[in-house]
Amino acid sequence: MKHQATNTPGTQVSRLNFVAIGKRGRETGNNCRQQSPIFSSSAEDKDQDMNKIALVTGANRGLGRNTALSIARRGGDVIVAYRSNAAQAEDVVADIKALGRQAVAMRLDMSDPSGFPAFATTLQRCLQDVWGRDSFDHLVNNAGHGEFTPFAETTEAQFDGLFEVHVKGVYFLTQALLPLLADGGRIVNFSTGLTRFSAEGFSAYAAAKGAVEVLTRYLAKELGPRGIAVNTVAPGAIETDFGGGIVRDNAEVNALYSGMTALGRVGVPDDIGPMVASLLSEDNRWVTGQRIEVSGGQAI
Repeated sequence: MKHQATNTPGTQVSRLNFVAIGKRGRETGNNCRQQSPIFSSSAEDKDQDMNKIALVTGANRGLGRNTALSIARRGGDVIVAYRSNAAQAEDVVADIKALGRQAVAMRLDMSDPSGFPAFATTLQRCLQDVWGRDSFDHLVNNAGHGEFTPFAETTEAQFDGLFEVHVKGVYFLTQALLPLLADGGRIVNFSTGLTRFSAEGFSAYAAAKGAVEVLTRYLAKELGPRGIAVNTVAPGAIETDFGGGIVRDNAEVNALYSGMTALGRVGVPDDIGPMVASLLSEDNRWVTGQRIEVSGGQAI
């Protein structure tokens, strides 16, 4: 298996594609060659969470991308997990590198748990080669998709697709990565405001996220002896490409959700990513087993 690294002045970033991705997103192999992580030496960074490594699923776009960049801005390194768009993942890696942090991109299909053991093996090798470590610190289970279909019209295939990614995928990926997750680490599972309030067309999606919220409490209980804090973050309506960009691109839908939100607008990715990065910090080490809604006061 081959490796390729890209060098630019002052920084070095090793890139994977579950494998590794190189410049312009082409696949280049499965291994990471050891490099010296680049850390900012500013006074601000010294007050933040240095030498932490976070794995963010679905980090090539939307809330996952914003979360990855927010973690880097706070002084963390990021493993950018993506399913299909290597070019987007490459862009996120480059953006993190520009912030003076270390990053790699790894391909991960959350709908196929049979691939998780191989992913964990590749991740372990990458941690050793790039960071000289056998573990990472933070797991952010963000990857997923939505279905906007009324209950009476939802198909079994749609239902299964949502539960395979949002429930089964989260459950068994977390299980596969537990041996690599450091004691005292963090897990954040993304949910949705739709588990508290309802909107027609999201019954299957909200049901899957409801299962994630229950799983979060069980993980907090069972992983507590290792000092691992586990929480759910539940965004409200956000302007992303989720659901075909319905909140972002449909003015009527945007106005509807803005009108039911206490702060008078729908959310944007910058409302979510920095909050997740903050939750991962030592400042919030005593927070676990919680569902934290970040919705601007939607439907209160």
